[in-house]
Amino acid sequence: MVDVKKLIGSVPTGLFIGGEWRDAEGGKTLEVTNPATGEVLAKVADASPADGDAALTAAAEAQAEWAATPARDRSELLRKAFELITERADDFAALMTLEMGKPFAEAKGEVTYGSEFFRWFAEEAVRISGTYMPAPNGASRLLTMKQPVGPCLMVTPWNFPLAMGTRKIGPALAAGCTMVIKPASETPLTMLALAALLEEVGVPKGVVNVITTTDSGGVMEPLIRDPRARKLTFTGSTGVGRKLVEQSAEQLLRVSMELGGNAPFIVFDDADLDAAVEGAMAAKMRNIGEACTAANRIYVHADVAEEFGDKFSAKMKAMRVGNGMDEGVTVGPLITEKAVKNVKRLIESAVGDGATKVCGDDEVPAGGHFVAPTVLTDVSPTSDIVREEIFGPVAAIQTFTDEDDVIKRANDTEYGLAAYFFTTDFSRAMRVSEKLEYGLVGVNAGVISNAAAPFGGVKASGFGREGGFDGIDEYLETKYVGMTI
Repeated sequence: MVDVKKLIGSVPTGLFIGGEWRDAEGGKTLEVTNPATGEVLAKVADASPADGDAALTAAAEAQAEWAATPARDRSELLRKAFELITERADDFAALMTLEMGKPFAEAKGEVTYGSEFFRWFAEEAVRISGTYMPAPNGASRLLTMKQPVGPCLMVTPWNFPLAMGTRKIGPALAAGCTMVIKPASETPLTMLALAALLEEVGVPKGVVNVITTTDSGGVMEPLIRDPRARKLTFTGSTGVGRKLVEQSAEQLLRVSMELGGNAPFIVFDDADLDAAVEGAMAAKMRNIGEACTAANRIYVHADVAEEFGDKFSAKMKAMRVGNGMDEGVTVGPLITEKAVKNVKRLIESAVGDGATKVCGDDEVPAGGHFVAPTVLTDVSPTSDIVREEIFGPVAAIQTFTDEDDVIKRANDTEYGLAAYFFTTDFSRAMRVSEKLEYGLVGVNAGVISNAAAPFGGVKASGFGREGGFDGIDEYLETKYVGMTI
């Protein structure tokens, strides 16, 4: 069992700049609380704009040497980091459960998923290559080479404190880029622990810099507008993403955005219903529903709606709500009281629009930000809960009868991150996959994220890809060399 007090005490609480742990300007700090209890876990440095500038200075100064570091050396550092995270899986999982709320067993799953980005990109680091070809007229040779884009700014969210960091840090280190990372102020401890681990395995000073702050806009905007920064990567809401893209336009900064979602989950009449129920549980309840890939709109064919609804609701009712560190808990708290109020607003609005609440009135533990797993049926297609991200343990179910109609309804959103559907018809699987306007499509699967696959959305869900073979290209520029012979 993890010694929580010892674990929290082992995490650095300062800013990590230029290979040194330091206090924020003026000694300012921010509190990190446990959303299950309200307990203050730790106080960490609260960076100022001057601290942010110092972090970017450190990254810029380290860039040339890090870019010149042999790919094999960069690869070995990532591999060591992967192995060390794996050894300390319980510690990283406990940190995430304590500061974010997800159940410990699920947090262990995030450690496995998150660490895999370091292993994957350790292997990709030594495979960065270019091309060679004779010019069509034979008079010259055409060469291309890949080079690191340069110092990167990384803004990571609170819902996956480890994986959203490793998914950005892994390819950047592999490509030869330095970085400034700003984790969410709600969940900074995991990233601070990761920075300490990277320092331990030997990542050179200034390559990785971490600044924690409650003044995200004040600290990050000057860095985004600073010509020393060459890339911005952000995971978070579409609203914030739009503002960051606007700021980045001033110096035409290289940008990748992983933004909000409104994922449809479609159950066709020929689906394996038991598999569909399990898939819906995974797609809806992963991370307490606090995921941009979470199933937000569940469409079930009218012929199987009653059976699906009964089986799905029974599983939702059986889930245990509580502190994620307690054995047997499968639904932890939401991140803040504000998040609880928003989810409850969406439930009340849906019921007011005619939806039936099948379950969700069970008592929840006091003292934390808890919402009982809730199932709504007969949801109006015009209800707020259909248009907005729920980001909580609430399933909104609608019915359909026609394939073309449900595809049209599934695509009727500004978002385009993830979509899921269940069918046993191979032709339908191909047909629907092609028609859904999403960057990620799960066929007969409720969770499809994988370090070896490109993750990202279309439309208002952003652009750029993380993971897979595409992921490292986000951190590389292509240089063409024409050589006369």
